[in-house]
Amino acid sequence: MKSVYVVADNILSPLGRTTEENFVNVRNGLSGIRLHDDPAMSAAPFYAAMMAPDQLEKSWNEESLEQYTKFEQLLMLSVQNALDRTSIDITDGRTAFIVSTTKGNIELLEQQEDPANAPLQEMELFHTAKKVAQYFNYTEDPIVVSNACISGLLAILTARRLILSGRYDHAVVTGADVVTRFVLSGFQSFQAVSSEPCRPFDANRKGVTLGEGAATVILTSNEAYITPASIRVGAGAVSNDANHISGPSRTGAELSTAMQQAMKGSGLTPADIGFVSAHGTATLYNDEMESKALHLAGLLDVPVNSLKGYYGHTLGAAGLIEAVIGMHALQQQLVIPTLGFQSLGVPHPVMVSSQLSSKPMQHFLKTVSGFGGCNAAMIFSK
Repeated sequence: MKSVYVVADNILSPLGRTTEENFVNVRNGLSGIRLHDDPAMSAAPFYAAMMAPDQLEKSWNEESLEQYTKFEQLLMLSVQNALDRTSIDITDGRTAFIVSTTKGNIELLEQQEDPANAPLQEMELFHTAKKVAQYFNYTEDPIVVSNACISGLLAILTARRLILSGRYDHAVVTGADVVTRFVLSGFQSFQAVSSEPCRPFDANRKGVTLGEGAATVILTSNEAYITPASIRVGAGAVSNDANHISGPSRTGAELSTAMQQAMKGSGLTPADIGFVSAHGTATLYNDEMESKALHLAGLLDVPVNSLKGYYGHTLGAAGLIEAVIGMHALQQQLVIPTLGFQSLGVPHPVMVSSQLSSKPMQHFLKTVSGFGGCNAAMIFSK
């Protein structure tokens, strides 16, 4: 059976405009989370990882992108940086273009005094994806993956399946979300937003911290583009809790099933996993559920980290950003610590990584969970 590899990637976030900048900052323990006091966003100050005011403009090349929204610019700049790292021609008819997001251009709704005047077409996810794809002279229909917070990882899983089916040879997978008043107020209404930078798996965690950014991976099964540094995309699986619209599983069994299927589909056991890059939102129920899933999947002896303390929760970009950081950590034999973690506050003795460590390893497992009870898990290998 042929294999699928990641041959180029990018992260564009408050921590940098390239994967390299992002990884160095994460490795050095830097966080993009800051305290923001913006009455247009929230009546009270809030913590979030947001792009600096002129950060995107500094990433423009010769041409201006001011006619595009912030969301569209994030996608375009991320895709461009990834494309610059490979000679794959995405206009060859054999390349999928997949966009992952939860809210897309929702900020356009806020910019109207009367929401009835909102430009509905500009807010449609497929319309936006097509606009971004066309910027790169991609003429086929793009694919949109919007399934709550598992969207980024699900988009990679979708791309892998499409390539293995023979429909495509390559895939551009990109995802982004923006922190807006709409998004922030939604999480505030759940009383789920932390009053301090988030602390995944910690006994004193107080909830989620939101973030924004974009990431892109370019996948291929064509050996001509694969190098020794390329990461192999292993099996993945999706499950659903069928428990509650916003509350996760009480048992963790469903996420555990996705984890076990991903390992089994890749021919691996828990002993083969170098680390688990968990979802780790730092809400009371998510982290509790993940600890139960790790226990059921036999992964309590494996180092676990969450990257939310560096990036906040970037929604539709989270699975992509965190998978890319995980790939580079795997290449460098590093386990990234969980920023903000001090003492364990979940039911099972999860081995939460609290300091940068090095170990020989060949594989890691990425997990994500989201509203509606959705879960996904996927293996990445050297």
